[in-house]
Amino acid sequence: MIAVFVNCAVVILGSILGVLFSRKISDPLSEVISTAAGVISIVIGIKMALGFSNIVFLTLSMILGGLTGTAADIDGRIHGFGGLLEKVFFRRRGQELPVTGSGGDAPGRGRKDFPRAFLNGSVLFCVGAMSIIGSLQAGIQRDYTIILTKSVLDGFMAVVFSAALGIGTAFSAITILVYQGLLTLFASAISRFMTDEMLGEISAAGGVLVLMIGLGLAGVRQIKTANYLPALVFIALFVLLGPYLPKIS
Repeated sequence: MIAVFVNCAVVILGSILGVLFSRKISDPLSEVISTAAGVISIVIGIKMALGFSNIVFLTLSMILGGLTGTAADIDGRIHGFGGLLEKVFFRRRGQELPVTGSGGDAPGRGRKDFPRAFLNGSVLFCVGAMSIIGSLQAGIQRDYTIILTKSVLDGFMAVVFSAALGIGTAFSAITILVYQGLLTLFASAISRFMTDEMLGEISAAGGVLVLMIGLGLAGVRQIKTANYLPALVFIALFVLLGPYLPKIS
């Protein structure tokens, strides 16, 4: 669990630095940062998504996951949780949420973006294969190399994301703590199901989610990314059931 705490601390630190940095730049430059973060997220997402080995599984998982998540309104619920965190930490005593850039209604500015920053940060930092593999290694082998490496990468991305979206990015550390913490604690039970094929397919589905985030940050299209999170469960089920399903040539 030590490496998980380190990961959380680095994300918080990176987010604080990003917010402090954003105060010194104008709205046009903030838009540049947001676009750059979006493009980089798109590149990362494409690289991850191309690791699939069964396009049918990936396609069905994204469709079924999207339908399930929309029916459950996962995106709305997570946004609501982000809004609750905002009220607890910044509005309870009449405080204002730290503002990105010089203010205004542009994307990525002001307290209205707290839930979006929290949501995007949570997805970006948790859907990758490094989260799963690193947690398994930490829980089973007490090897923290992957999670510590991931922490460094997350720290840099937290700087960029918080500069573009605001302090809500720092609170994604809560998601990291819960998600990676549970994976680490239950690693011995999960590891026997985690084949190389499953890790590859989960990583590919996660890449699609990161790609969705990138499209939103770059201003191409806003997608309710969290509604597609069940795709990660569906893709794992498809891999498990793969030997019993008809082969598609």
